[in-house]
Amino acid sequence: MSPRKSAAESRRTRDRIIDRSIAIASVEGLDGLTIGRLATDLGMSKAGVLGHFGTKEALQLASLDGASAIFSSAVWEPAARTAPGLARLRAICEYWITYLEREHGAFPGGCFFTTAAVEFDARVGPIRDAVVRRSTLWRRRLANEIRYAVEAGELPRDTDPDQLVFELIGLYTGLNQAIQLFADPLAQDRTRRALDRLLAPAPRPEAALSSEAAPPSGTAPGSGAAR
Repeated sequence: MSPRKSAAESRRTRDRIIDRSIAIASVEGLDGLTIGRLATDLGMSKAGVLGHFGTKEALQLASLDGASAIFSSAVWEPAARTAPGLARLRAICEYWITYLEREHGAFPGGCFFTTAAVEFDARVGPIRDAVVRRSTLWRRRLANEIRYAVEAGELPRDTDPDQLVFELIGLYTGLNQAIQLFADPLAQDRTRRALDRLLAPAPRPEAALSSEAAPPSGTAPGSGAAR
């Protein structure tokens, strides 16, 4: 086998290991990854699995990277083709729903990062740091789109981006639980209704001016208090 083919085969094997690791970790957590389990599932030797990563921690970090790539491909990359601001934010939110609905092949246990966050939120170390780093980057990306929408007049001027990100994260954590734990057939529709409230566009300037100019109910046009 030529060195080029050997390297390509090695990459394919590594990808197979990561794909299987992601599926296991979405259900059983990153600590559920064992070299023996992976070797059995993939029909490999333990040495063959370990040889691609060196340590279990390296395998866990590689699984986080792989899960991030799947999430980005499913949610961010298609939404990024939309104009920035409220349109892109709504696209992100819709693809995010689709991700939780349809990515059961890659993530049979639901949102990989929800599982990882629950598993490592009270720990210290490189895995927790990696989970925090990825979650922080995602929150920052959402906040940037919200700020753009506010500056463009698409969301109300008093919108607090950090507060809205907090509410969006809570909404999608709830959606993941509703799908995974309760198999709620209405979960997606409930999420969309909540989004309609959270992302209600700012009133148009002409509508606001019209409202201000309208006389109070029961007052004749042109009438005033002064005589």
